Amino acid sequence: MSEDVRRSSSRVRFPEISPRAYEHPVDRGALATLRTVPGFPAVLKAVAGAWSERGERLMALASAIRVGPSQYPALDRIRTDCAETLDLDTVPSVFVANNPALGAVTIGMDEPFIVLNTGLVEALDEEGLRFAIGHEMGHVLSGHAVYRTMLLRLINIQNSMGWLPVGYWGIRAIIAALLEWFRKAELSCDRAGLLCGQDPSAALRVHLMLAGGIDPSQVDIPSFLQQAREYESVEDIRDSLLKLKYVTDMSHPLAVVRAAQLQKWAASEEYRAILAGDYPRRDEDEPTSTWSADVKGAARSYKESWSASADPLAKVLGTVGEAVSGVADKVLNKFSSKEDGQ
Repeated sequence: MSEDVRRSSSRVRFPEISPRAYEHPVDRGALATLRTVPGFPAVLKAVAGAWSERGERLMALASAIRVGPSQYPALDRIRTDCAETLDLDTVPSVFVANNPALGAVTIGMDEPFIVLNTGLVEALDEEGLRFAIGHEMGHVLSGHAVYRTMLLRLINIQNSMGWLPVGYWGIRAIIAALLEWFRKAELSCDRAGLLCGQDPSAALRVHLMLAGGIDPSQVDIPSFLQQAREYESVEDIRDSLLKLKYVTDMSHPLAVVRAAQLQKWAASEEYRAILAGDYPRRDEDEPTSTWSADVKGAARSYKESWSASADPLAKVLGTVGEAVSGVADKVLNKFSSKEDGQ
């Protein structure tokens, strides 16, 4: 039996797994809140109609290499295996585009497809690629591609309409909300990538590469993860404000912090339970998750994060968040009791 076959047979598959099994609670809460932003449904509809997904797929077809049995066959095997691991109904198409950046993207509102940069394909080993492709499959299963595609399109609109102040700031507000959600969605899909590869060390190597680790053998892992702890434990409020300033416009979490977040989840009881087959199934999901449950879950996650942080601004936000959370619970409970009485 070949090494590839042995590894594949040793990995756990997750029939009918619900994306809620791996989604970060703030991902769901931020998306639920995003849907309440004034004008969001109208903007989503307008943006969906302004671009042709067919055209985007044709551009990928004409400018990149479509992965298949005869083109990048090793990537094709990983693509199929990741889709089977997460039990996707349809195996998404994957393209390799000529781009030196270490990146990948999942786009499309009706039939999402994945584009891998050549820089990523060249830099990662097989297990690293499994983590990266599994990450993108997580976006597909969670339905993130619709909002991710919207984000990319809105950024294009923003860049072309700076001359219209009212329109610019309206679009800017929705982009800011999308970016906050997407940073958390990336944490969710790192977890999906880990479920596909089931190798925390391979996932850590990918994060090392994203952070500048050209040769992982030259990086000391404890020192690397210590950087995340130092970043989280700044004692000067000015540093807290600078962190907030620089992160606001980012689409992805900072690489070192992101690595620490995933390694923490990899060591959790939640991750071990999923590997053991104890996870929510899609047929157990409600047709639509309630806004209150998702937002309360996000608030709880933020509160736990702020409580554990030594960052002075996080401490302040934690105190405020606890008070706001208490008020929110009262309001939500009030509405729930009204609904029960109807």
